[in-house]
Amino acid sequence: MTHLSVNLNAIAQLRNRRTVPWPSVVGMARIALDAGADGITVHPRPDERHIRRTDVFDLVALLRADYPGREFNIEGYPSPEFLALCEQAQPEQVTLVPDDPSQSTSDHGWDIQGNATLLRETIERLHGSGMRVSLFIDADPEAPLRAAEVGADRVELYTGPYGGALEAGPAAIELSRLKATADTARELGPNALQGRPSLLVNAGHDLTLVNLPPLKRAIPDLAEVSIGHAVTADALIYGMAETVRKYKAACL
Repeated sequence: MTHLSVNLNAIAQLRNRRTVPWPSVVGMARIALDAGADGITVHPRPDERHIRRTDVFDLVALLRADYPGREFNIEGYPSPEFLALCEQAQPEQVTLVPDDPSQSTSDHGWDIQGNATLLRETIERLHGSGMRVSLFIDADPEAPLRAAEVGADRVELYTGPYGGALEAGPAAIELSRLKATADTARELGPNALQGRPSLLVNAGHDLTLVNLPPLKRAIPDLAEVSIGHAVTADALIYGMAETVRKYKAACL
C-alpha cells in the first residue's frame, strides 16, 4: 500500500498571516495522524515563511511521544543550516530538493550529474546519522540510476507537470513519463549496483483526489505520496480528518 505523508506547509503559511498561534500546525498534524496519515512532511525554508524551526521540533516531539511508527519527512536544499537541522531533528526521511531559497515552491528535480559531489557527500553525511534519503527528480528514466549511483535510498517523482495538466491528452503524456521513470527505478534490482536493493519511488506535487488514483494505477508499487496543498484545500470542504481518509482510500 502507498503511504500518505501530509505536508503541513500550507497550514503553517496560513497561521503565519497573523501573530496568533492558529491554525495549530501540531494540532492539525494530530488530526491527520488520528485519521490514518502514515506520516508528516515539512519543507522549512530559510526565511521561515511557513514552517518554522520550532514547528520541526514540536512535530518531532508529537510523533515520538504519541505516534511511534509514523514517519517524519523533512524536505529541503542541503545547505549547512538545513543539514544541521536534520541532524538535530532525526527524521526518518530527508528529501533533498534543488530549490533556490527565493522559490515559492519546488518546480524541478535535481540535475544529479551536475551536483553529484554535493549529493554524494550529503547523502553519506545523512546516512551517518541513520536517516533515509530521497532525491527529488523529474520524470526522466535516466534519473533513478543516477540517484542510486550517488547513494540515494529513494527518489521522489516531481508530479507538478502531471498535476498541472488539466486536459486528458497532456495528462496522459506526463503520466507515461512518470511511469517510465518508476519502471527504471524498479529495474534497479539486487545485482544492479553492487548489491543495492531496488530504488523505492515516492511522488509529490499537485496531486489531488482526481489525479492520484490514475498515478497509483500506473505505478502500483508507489511507496509514498507527500501531499499538502490539495489536502489543505480539500480540508476546507471536508475537514482535515475526512480529507485524510479520502486520500488514504485513493492510495489503496
